[in-house]
Amino acid sequence: MARESFAVVVHQFQLPLMPRWLAVIVVILTACAQPPTTLIVTLPPPRVATVLPTATLTPALTPSALPATESPTLTPFPSATTEPSPTPSGEVTLMAVGDLMLARTIGEQILAQGPQVVFAGVQSTFDSADLLVGNLECAISDRGQPEPGKAYTFAAPPTAADALAGAGFDVLSLANNHAFDYGPEALADTQHLLDERGIAYVGAGADEIAAHRPVFVEKNGLRLAFLAYVNVLVEDGGFDTRRWTATADSSGVAWAHPDRIRSDVAAARAEADVVIVLLHSGYEGRLEPSPNQRQEAQAAIEGGAALVLGAHPHVLQPVEHYQNGLIVYSLGNFVFDDFGFPANYTAIFSATLTRDGVREFNWIPAIVEAGVPRLATPDEASRVLALLGVGVY
Repeated sequence: MARESFAVVVHQFQLPLMPRWLAVIVVILTACAQPPTTLIVTLPPPRVATVLPTATLTPALTPSALPATESPTLTPFPSATTEPSPTPSGEVTLMAVGDLMLARTIGEQILAQGPQVVFAGVQSTFDSADLLVGNLECAISDRGQPEPGKAYTFAAPPTAADALAGAGFDVLSLANNHAFDYGPEALADTQHLLDERGIAYVGAGADEIAAHRPVFVEKNGLRLAFLAYVNVLVEDGGFDTRRWTATADSSGVAWAHPDRIRSDVAAARAEADVVIVLLHSGYEGRLEPSPNQRQEAQAAIEGGAALVLGAHPHVLQPVEHYQNGLIVYSLGNFVFDDFGFPANYTAIFSATLTRDGVREFNWIPAIVEAGVPRLATPDEASRVLALLGVGVY
């Protein structure tokens, strides 16, 4: 039986209408360093979007009272044409999801049923995005050895890259505590597989310059920059992800030092209309952001970022308006096995971006079932929205 999908407009983010306690603070930043070498990705013309039906949310409306909506229908991609491209709209619909762990039982499903099995339950929604972003929480490789002394190491089969490409992912963060689970060889394989499929990645590389290099994406007349960083605690078994920090002569990840985040963002902002920072930080299982999450995310906004998208806690965490930007502290799990609830409550974050930043954002609730996502029913959606504090902040 087909499940009903659920989408809700949470907030129109228009700074002139914000209350006094969220008034804009103008921060003057001086960037002395030269901008890092950059990667520019020019994306194809916009997908034909299916407009998701939404239910307008007011502060007085509780999640349990929200009405159901019809499931969005899948619109086929348009055929190639020689007609002139339309005038760029100056707007980009960005969708983002949390941790994408394609190993273990998810890898088995991919090998048994094909790569399309992973995102079949949400593909109709993904097809409405201009840009799709996530955090790749594993290596994609059949080479390498698991990191010694690390409790959890994830390596997905190479065909998992086809699941990401088929879903339509445009940018993935590799700045996390699993990028090097199977060593530099496996990371190199991951990057090569993504390169072959036209998927950009950010936050890890052959040296410090590569790990901190922004990806620039041009879409609908907007130039967007993506950066990614990680800062997680030492694991119970004693493994410290900090040992993977990229240096001038060794591969690794971009570590989330607030001052470095601030300067990197300022340099990227000088070359882009909008900067988005992907941050892997905080405490696992916590429903509220940690002090270091706040400090790092706020540093990104102070540097000029319009949007910070968080991962790592494995659960959804609230949204915060800060200065001229928006912080989504944790997008939780999206593809991940061996978890229960509330970790299996998740959502697709959707935002309309313009040269002024985030104009509005939406939540599209989903459920992780057998490790893979599907759209939530209205009853399930109310529980997802309750975790996000909808109607509270």
